Amino acid sequence: MSNTQLQFREAAIADEPRLLRMMRVLAEQEPGKITFDETAARNTFRRLLALPAFGAVWLLYVEKETVGYTVLTLGFSFEFHGHDAFIDELYVEPQYRRRGFGLQAVNFLEARAHEMGANALHLEVDRGNDPAMELYRRAGYQDHDRFLMTKWLVGEKSKSFPAS
Repeated sequence: MSNTQLQFREAAIADEPRLLRMMRVLAEQEPGKITFDETAARNTFRRLLALPAFGAVWLLYVEKETVGYTVLTLGFSFEFHGHDAFIDELYVEPQYRRRGFGLQAVNFLEARAHEMGANALHLEVDRGNDPAMELYRRAGYQDHDRFLMTKWLVGEKSKSFPAS
């Protein structure tokens, strides 16, 4: 565990190349490997930048070194009594893992979600990603024994998901 303080900077269009590289690594890592669509990721990043009411992307830094990124998105839920938020992506470069940066990022996102008016914060973890599960449980997240199910409403995206 590191005593080094993680720093956060909201991502801008100039960060797109480094962000897309990290997004590709996150998407293609095991155990939940998916096909990375760079064009779709670029367009989605640009849409989120243009629509800040739906969330934000932050780069994670230690001193001047980029060590990862995270995405927080906002939604609305009757179950959670209004606005809720989703840690859509959290990535820490492999050489910086197991130093407490993931927990610092989660704490940062909890504070941002609260500031944005969210009553609850959700996240998704791939089955078999035990280090991430351990991190989130230590941070107080609970498994609701539910399955995330998805149906794409636009285009043919079924090839993006791993076969089950």
